[in-house]
Amino acid sequence: MFTGIVQGVAQVAAITDRPGLRSFELAFPPGFDDALAIGASVACDGVCLTVTTRPAPGRAAFDVMQQSLGLTTLGALAVGSRLNVERAAKDGAEIGGHPLSGHVDCRGQLLAIRRPENNHVLRIGVPPGHMRYVFAKGYIGVDGASLTVAEADRRECWFEVWLIPETLRMTTFGDRRVGDALNIEIERATQVIVDTVRDVLDERLGPLLPALQALLAQQGRSIDEFGAAMPAPGSR
Repeated sequence: MFTGIVQGVAQVAAITDRPGLRSFELAFPPGFDDALAIGASVACDGVCLTVTTRPAPGRAAFDVMQQSLGLTTLGALAVGSRLNVERAAKDGAEIGGHPLSGHVDCRGQLLAIRRPENNHVLRIGVPPGHMRYVFAKGYIGVDGASLTVAEADRRECWFEVWLIPETLRMTTFGDRRVGDALNIEIERATQVIVDTVRDVLDERLGPLLPALQALLAQQGRSIDEFGAAMPAPGSR
């Protein structure tokens, strides 16, 4: 598990391709790899990867299978690419962000960048099937960083996040340009609630569900909003 608090920026030092597998050697910032053992987990741009070798101090290698390369942005990395990294959370660690599994759900696309004074706003588009889980004031994982959704437009399938200077300093977000792909991990509690509500409504309403969806759409609303209004498991 990870906390979504990026601990530094690594750089791709080498790439090795083998049948069905690509290996990345990453160079870490000073101190990041202290006591980093083979078999340990590291979130690399939000993707949970396992350390396979330690070629030298300050470096580690990771194997990535084709499925992960196709689903995430890792397949587009080249030597010199920079990526956000976080060590696996230790028992009792402070969760400054929100729990992340390192299992990317989809790729988003950076649609626009705004720069109000001392802020950096990213507008990110996501596939419609995943947008149902994104709500204003909720959490979302973007390239391994736990971020709060500021605004969300379900019809246009985008959301916005606001980044402070410290977040830009510790991550690669300042390097991103319009059109870039980003790894997105949905907040799991929200996903469970939304899916449960949809299943219950489908079971209870049956053939009436499409009519209800159409009615809500005319009002600019969605069934998924009912899921967002419910408290998360264990909350009050």
